[in-house]
Amino acid sequence: MKKWLTIGALVSLLVPMRIVAHRLDEYLQATIFSVDANHVQGLMRLVPGVAVAPAIIRAIDKNHDGSLSDAEQQAYAQSVLLDLVLSADGRPLQLDLVSVEFPAIEQIEQGIGEIHINFSADLPAHTASRHLIFENRHRPAMSVYLVNTLVPSDKNIQITAQSRNENQSMYQLDFTQTETASSQPVSQRNVMPRFSGFAAAFRLGMHHIAEGTDHLLFLLVLLLPAPLLASAARWGSCAGVRVSLLNVVRIVTAFTLGHSLTLALSAFGPITLPSRPVEVLIAVSILISAIHALRPLFPGREPAIAAFFGLVHGMAFASALSSLGFGGWYRLVSVLGFNLGIETMQLAVVAATLPSLLLLSRTRAYSTLRMAGALFAVIASSAWIAELLFDMRTPVDRAVESVARYGPQLAAALFILSLACWMTHNPFAQPREARTADIPA
Repeated sequence: MKKWLTIGALVSLLVPMRIVAHRLDEYLQATIFSVDANHVQGLMRLVPGVAVAPAIIRAIDKNHDGSLSDAEQQAYAQSVLLDLVLSADGRPLQLDLVSVEFPAIEQIEQGIGEIHINFSADLPAHTASRHLIFENRHRPAMSVYLVNTLVPSDKNIQITAQSRNENQSMYQLDFTQTETASSQPVSQRNVMPRFSGFAAAFRLGMHHIAEGTDHLLFLLVLLLPAPLLASAARWGSCAGVRVSLLNVVRIVTAFTLGHSLTLALSAFGPITLPSRPVEVLIAVSILISAIHALRPLFPGREPAIAAFFGLVHGMAFASALSSLGFGGWYRLVSVLGFNLGIETMQLAVVAATLPSLLLLSRTRAYSTLRMAGALFAVIASSAWIAELLFDMRTPVDRAVESVARYGPQLAAALFILSLACWMTHNPFAQPREARTADIPA
């Protein structure tokens, strides 16, 4: 029982969903669509990681003079469009380049440069039910893909379904369109409703935690010793349920306040840091919280540590939020929506694991779980630090991802196992005859 309990708890507590560190050896290609009655528009944000940046620069800078001319920018953008396939209702669409924006070569080399490519296409004759299919075939060997669609500004267009393949290189959008949609002036159709940015940002916040839960790994490892009391530089007896819950609430709240503050400040400009130092600090935060789970480093001060490192995590959240590209009022709404999306997913994961954590902390198996979980986090965070500092490639990501996809199922199995283990160790769960037999005459 203890063996399976430890394995199940380790997987569900530390990898409730896909855990991926922010990678330097990948070419991130995020595409956001908007549709109206007669057109579809796409915004691509391409971010080469440090390790793949030289190859992308060579593909753009054809004459190798160390600068990106307008002609080279236009040529690369057109080559990207040639690798995109977009069809509507079974008919291939012609993609027209609208605008391009390239960062300086130095920014691309540092992994912080974003290439922006805007394109559009005319939709075929109006039909009531429409099916848009998009496929991105640009540099598949080194790329990761994201794709989504903004809420239509035209009330006569309703999105009915979205689907993606596993790596999001292929995307299908289904929507309905009434006859009156095409009669609206173009100036009205292109105006985004005030709260469409909120919905898109909310989904992006949830997706950011689900796909890159290094933030949750920090929080969950910090919660491992929350139900315990420290004694003589060691983790000792179990605290009461009320004390344990208060500790968890304080830690989660402190982390939320910390990352919410720097998310807002970073999103509006006063605070900015290069991406690599931020990612290194995030990995360091996981390492420190893991060591603390092994031996008390700051007993009773976990909320302060969560708030401090939450400031760092918030700057990483801000870089993900920038993929929506909103400004002004829409940026304010998107910050709120993105942060609420993060909190929703974060609280869902904590709520799914907390009952098992509290039950197991009342059993002898919890010490094994805590040690195993902390060691797992030490190994993962150390590998991520090595990747970031020395441009190394380790098998940690692949190993974690191979089991993380079963996180929800493992979390459910863990709760059943933790309940069974708790009943085994709880004297009040024994039959009445067994309890009275222990009472001396």
